Amino acid sequence: MGVADDARRRRWEERAEWPLTGAALVFIAAYAVPILDTALSPTLASALTAAGWVVWGVFLVDYVVRLTLAERRWRFVRTHLLDLAVVALPLLRPLRLLRLVTLLVVLNRHAASSLRGRVAVYIAGASVLVVAVAALAALDAERGAPGAQIEGYADALWWSVVTVSTVGYGDITPVTDEGRAIAVGLMITGVALLGSVTASLASWLVDKVRQEEDEEEPPATRADVAALAAQVAALRAELAGRGPGQAAVPARTEAPEDGGDRRGSS
Repeated sequence: MGVADDARRRRWEERAEWPLTGAALVFIAAYAVPILDTALSPTLASALTAAGWVVWGVFLVDYVVRLTLAERRWRFVRTHLLDLAVVALPLLRPLRLLRLVTLLVVLNRHAASSLRGRVAVYIAGASVLVVAVAALAALDAERGAPGAQIEGYADALWWSVVTVSTVGYGDITPVTDEGRAIAVGLMITGVALLGSVTASLASWLVDKVRQEEDEEEPPATRADVAALAAQVAALRAELAGRGPGQAAVPARTEAPEDGGDRRGSS
């Protein structure tokens, strides 16, 4: 029963993958438009807020269904803490951005078949999304604060790129607690992304060296191995034709034509 439930959960995840991606895109729009355009009408602002709550409801339904269909529910909760945070803490603006993980999951599933291809696509998608959305969150947190240096999206994007790359020019710095929390998250993300890039590059170099070594292997070596394998196979076939414990039969000596006894006679 548990195995069947787990298979149903995987089928649900496959079918819900693209609808959840669309919901995440709607959330990005609903989150970004009020930040980028401060002159929105109250009606449009309310509609965007409602759209954000609808997206939260969609993710809540998805989590409940997956939890219900999970074979081991406590293990599912422990291994999907990020999904739990997405649905349990919708009122905290930085945590609401965790819904963008759905887009990263889609990028990872539909990347190239090789591990290096998946890593490259995942890193590229994660970098773009993290930088762009962190800039939005920083602008939302900093704009209008006393002594704030981030008052436009261009400045916020520049600050986000500098922070995630761990360069840290220091020309623009956040002044609010929320902005500093976003900066800490960007720094950690930047270190993780750089580590992933380094590991992927090292793996590529190792594969290249191994490939060149294989190509430099003398062709005679492979031919000798094949010949030796053929000889071993022939020897096994010859031994298999004899009975257990049966020794090799010596060659028979032909009897004399006259069949007589050739012992000495006088």
